[in-house]
Amino acid sequence: MIVVMRPGATQEQIDAVEARLIEFGFKTHPIYGEEKTVIGAIGDKKVLSSESLITLPGVEKIVPIMKPYKLVGRELKQSKTIVRVGQVEIGGDEVVVMAGPCAVESEEQLLTAALQVKSAGAKILRGGAFKPRTSPYAFQGLEEEGLKMLAKAREATGLPIVTEAVDPRDVELVAEYADVIQIGARNMQNFRLLQEAGMAGKPILLKRGLSSTVEEWLMAAEYIIDKGNDQIILCERGIRTYETGTRNTLDLSAVPLVQENSHLPVIVDPSHSTGSWKLVAPMSRAAVAAGADGLLIEVHPDPSRALCDGPQSLTPDNFAGLMQSLRSVAAAVGKKISH
Repeated sequence: MIVVMRPGATQEQIDAVEARLIEFGFKTHPIYGEEKTVIGAIGDKKVLSSESLITLPGVEKIVPIMKPYKLVGRELKQSKTIVRVGQVEIGGDEVVVMAGPCAVESEEQLLTAALQVKSAGAKILRGGAFKPRTSPYAFQGLEEEGLKMLAKAREATGLPIVTEAVDPRDVELVAEYADVIQIGARNMQNFRLLQEAGMAGKPILLKRGLSSTVEEWLMAAEYIIDKGNDQIILCERGIRTYETGTRNTLDLSAVPLVQENSHLPVIVDPSHSTGSWKLVAPMSRAAVAAGADGLLIEVHPDPSRALCDGPQSLTPDNFAGLMQSLRSVAAAVGKKISH
């Protein structure tokens, strides 16, 4: 439920309402607005009636939350959440591009990519140190050595880094190095991992699962925000359909749908969704036109030699050309991409 406080309600009155809710086993999430304060209350509404709450000093009304997701939805919070990664803000009027190789392979490869994507306008460096793969025989990543290389690339370029954690036991280690912790599509419903990530104190990039509905995706985000972390970036990366012409089917309708139902920012991964570098540029432009808050793009200095996902990786030159073309698209929808 949502407890709406009257305009001018005192902090003492707000604290008293919270205390009553906590007494009956509710988790409380106050949101302080310019005119009013609302308190999100998550728990069993059968143990505490609305009538007993409405009589408390300062309470204006009680509003039920109808959606299954309580904290990520717009019923509780109308204003959009801005996720802050250092000086970078995701969810505002700037389309934030995160770019880099799918996997960290060497210091030279990573630093070369980092310098090139920064020069073209990327704001965050992506790179996988832990790589969950369909085949156990495929390259699995350099793990902690890869994390150390990412940290060196950040030091050299000033770019924050986003990298994936694939196991709850690795969250603490990844959090030591990463500015943003990524939860991959295969782990979207790894609920223990979501909870551990939610307690890590870092922004989370949550990819949509291979065959997940938008509601299931938002419910996965609910696990993270329930642990007190609302710094969540949702990432549409394509879903599995009967179509075999692309790696996955990029569901761009999910972008405005999520924005209608959730206050969290949503970005698009055109690389994993299409599986082909030739499709990355047009789908990136389409994602920005659809209102995406950012993009997650794979860029490799030499895709033909990439140990992971070379066919979908852009060369630095192609990436620079894409960034230039995206600026006019962003301007057409009232957004911008900084140089």
